[in-house]
Amino acid sequence: MEMFFYGFMQRAFQSAFLIAVIAPILGLFLVLRRQSLMADTLSHISLAGIALGLFLNVNPTFMTLVVVVIAAVIIEYLSMLYKSYSEISIAILMSAGMSVALVLMSLSSGGSTTTIQQYLFGSIVTISQQQIYLLVALFVIVVGLFLVFRRPMYVLTFDEDTAFTAGLPARMMSILFNVITGVTIAVVMPIAGALLVSAIMILPAAIAMRISKSFYWVILVGILVGIVGMFSGLTVSYQWGTPPGATITLVFIVIFILTTGTMKIVQQMKYKKSRS
Repeated sequence: MEMFFYGFMQRAFQSAFLIAVIAPILGLFLVLRRQSLMADTLSHISLAGIALGLFLNVNPTFMTLVVVVIAAVIIEYLSMLYKSYSEISIAILMSAGMSVALVLMSLSSGGSTTTIQQYLFGSIVTISQQQIYLLVALFVIVVGLFLVFRRPMYVLTFDEDTAFTAGLPARMMSILFNVITGVTIAVVMPIAGALLVSAIMILPAAIAMRISKSFYWVILVGILVGIVGMFSGLTVSYQWGTPPGATITLVFIVIFILTTGTMKIVQQMKYKKSRS
């Protein structure tokens, strides 16, 4: 029993470290592209994928990956149709994803409903060795793509017209980014929970943007904040018996409040010093 406990706690902290590196990279681009709600949308769609997998007796993780890849392409297509109203695609797919999940949950057995609740709120025990392997693969892909395409993505994020003019495959890059974000959310959901996975992706980047204005420093600070928040949240979750996703999110919110307050005090001190 003790070895089992040690095993799943070890996997939990391994996954927490990998998520802490991946989340700020994707989260920063989501914030800069004004797509923060897309993470929430893809988490709802991921929930529909899990419900579909359980309903069809197919591996939920595999089914979720398939569903989010399709959804990521649809999001890009809808954003092209409603170019001036990009939030429409997010609203449509968010409602569709939750509706499909709720309908399939009602048609599933009680055991399936219990499994859905684990994905909704997150559970350390659901993390398997296979999911760790998925996270490691995702870690390599995200970090590798960031190192290779950081400049093109930077241009695409701030000026899409310039990206088109420069001959960059802007549409393909945008679809690929959506797909990777969706896959990340699908893999992260077991520990974070579908309801809070978007917060865990966005908050480290938001906190880092308060501390630093340099693009690369925001990434590095976001990773550091992610590691501190994930590890602290998991530790508190174990000690108090609270849901890990909710606990991690609250830790990030506390860090955000402390950071914002500290930066405000520093700015006031600088202002007073400049006036004296």
